[in-house]
Amino acid sequence: MSRIPDETTSALGAHLYELVAELTPAMRSITGNGVRRTLATVRRALDPAVPLTVREIPTDTPVLDWTVPKEWNVREAWLAGPDGQRILDVADHPLHLVNYSAPTYTRLALPDLAPHLHSLPDRPDWVPYRTSYYRETWGFCLPDRQRRALAEGEYQVHIDTTLTDGSLTFAEILLPGSGPLEFLLTTHVCHPGMANDNASGIAMATLLAGALADRPRRLTYRILFIPGTIGAITWLAHNRHAVEQVEHGLVLTGLGDRGQPTYKRSRRGDAVIDRAATRALKETDRPHHVVDFSPYGYDERQFCSPGFNLPVGRFGRSQHGEYPEYHTSADNMDLVTPESLGDSFAIIMRTIEICERDRTWTNTSPFGEPQLGRRGLYRSIGATLGRDAVEMGLLWVLNLADGTNSMLDIAERADLPFDTVADAADALAAVGLLT
Repeated sequence: MSRIPDETTSALGAHLYELVAELTPAMRSITGNGVRRTLATVRRALDPAVPLTVREIPTDTPVLDWTVPKEWNVREAWLAGPDGQRILDVADHPLHLVNYSAPTYTRLALPDLAPHLHSLPDRPDWVPYRTSYYRETWGFCLPDRQRRALAEGEYQVHIDTTLTDGSLTFAEILLPGSGPLEFLLTTHVCHPGMANDNASGIAMATLLAGALADRPRRLTYRILFIPGTIGAITWLAHNRHAVEQVEHGLVLTGLGDRGQPTYKRSRRGDAVIDRAATRALKETDRPHHVVDFSPYGYDERQFCSPGFNLPVGRFGRSQHGEYPEYHTSADNMDLVTPESLGDSFAIIMRTIEICERDRTWTNTSPFGEPQLGRRGLYRSIGATLGRDAVEMGLLWVLNLADGTNSMLDIAERADLPFDTVADAADALAAVGLLT
């Protein structure tokens, strides 16, 4: 793998932005046709040769400590005022309806309606995102400015939804490598009508799948498009055999806003993915964040639950709950930029490249320093003068390649760029000095 040049990154950012715009408006949830339509969009965006497998897990299937819920779909939902005119309609924005609202047809006076209305007093022009997956209720979300202007009188509630036995839908792409160890990439597909969280993650995983499919791979890549929480739990419940092969993992979310790129460490804290992502961020020579694991956030908390404890971190930009547009209608195409999307893609690919090249070698000639000059690897120089980074990389790798130190270990101890060390190892292996 080679680094993506800046001009390609720019073009990829523009392509990602277009895909985010296509994905954002859908009425998604943790189950239902919105997820299926989203996965159909992903399939259209992929090269036909990339294998996307869609799976359906029936309602009431036990999954770890959970149960797959009923399937939820929306035909229409609106609220009409005392004059009979519709004042809210889910057709205008999917966030207007509390996600997983039960079917409801009623008339209510404003005081009785009020507990079912949700707004943000501190952001009076934004619509909040609200859900009720596991408690049957209903509701509408609206700008607080509109809510405060509602007139007294009777309102008509029309929520034409279904909660029925069906299934939970997710998809995965498996790209085999030359070895059995896996790199897990996962993104949630349940959030409706928001660009950064998480149309950006869906678009990013789609483009990464295409890029990885076109490259030689030592690692096997498994890319998941799953509903948040229940989707990760469902996949884990049905893939206990597969988790043993997971060597690295990234949860992808919030990749397009203008915030600094941020990596959240796995529960282990010092896994290769933690070190690789940190190094990839440092190589940008720009401000970034690396934060410790906590059991709060996105699906990293499922993959890092103590029974699994997988080496899975999370990559994004501004952290959830720490930017004002989070889980509101202001998470739109004005929040994300092609530049941020392209930058996120490049950092993720660099992290992947480091994981691909990080391996543990053993010196086949460990007794004394082997003669590098006759192998064309080392120019004739004095004992202390003129050694450049390439030659130092050769010497450090020979000295530390004892079957216990990885390329990351050597790069960190030698204080050399990772590529210098990895290139040195490739050169030494090519002439039989490493195995």
